[in-house]
Amino acid sequence: METYEWASMHDAPVREVFPGIRLRPLWSGEVAKAYVLQMDPGSRWQGIDVHDPGPEEVFVVDGIFNDGERDYPAGSFIHAPAGSSHVPQSTAGCTLFLFYPEG
Repeated sequence: METYEWASMHDAPVREVFPGIRLRPLWSGEVAKAYVLQMDPGSRWQGIDVHDPGPEEVFVVDGIFNDGERDYPAGSFIHAPAGSSHVPQSTAGCTLFLFYPEG
């Protein structure tokens, strides 16, 4: 019987991917991956975030996330299909749960 795996974002290693944007890995399977992304107020992804090789699933845990076109408040779910792109940013700051089912 397989056992559950769990992680706490507070115990996960932190990697600053851009100024004010921190990525915390929570879980990694054979292909799929799960992360928490924290964005400070006024932070912005440098360049365009392209979803390759697969889609990205985003749940806004708190704050307000902007994909470069519209705001998504806490409680929002976003499915970004493979090949799509956006420029992640946040005026107010936010915490996101990210899931990559295909890596």
